[in-house]
Amino acid sequence: MTRELFWLTCTVILTGILWVPYIINRCQVRGLAGAMANPSRNDKPQSEWANRLMFAHDNAVENLVIFAPLVLILSQLDYSTKWTALACAVYFWSRVAHLIVYALGLPVFRTLAFTVGFLAQAVLALAIFKVL
Repeated sequence: MTRELFWLTCTVILTGILWVPYIINRCQVRGLAGAMANPSRNDKPQSEWANRLMFAHDNAVENLVIFAPLVLILSQLDYSTKWTALACAVYFWSRVAHLIVYALGLPVFRTLAFTVGFLAQAVLALAIFKVL
């Protein structure tokens, strides 16, 4: 397994478990039956951090759709450098930072973390065009 695929795997796992904390909060706020019911306008609101974490999860899924194919294309091209591996590691840690600062409600840092992740994706895209 290349380092790029390792970081992709870590990113997929992270994205796959991001729902757990905000669902736990939903159970605490609405009870188990309320958490499993269909959404309603009359539902008790979740904690603000849980709402922000839901948005961070949505954003992580949206960006995984970009990150994963870039890594898989590089893998298919059998292209791996220290820069592509570093870009994948930076992407993963920028997603961790993004979800933490988003859940804490720190908007400027959220945007910075997102931008770092975007730049890491750009490095991967440029690497693909270098190979082609």
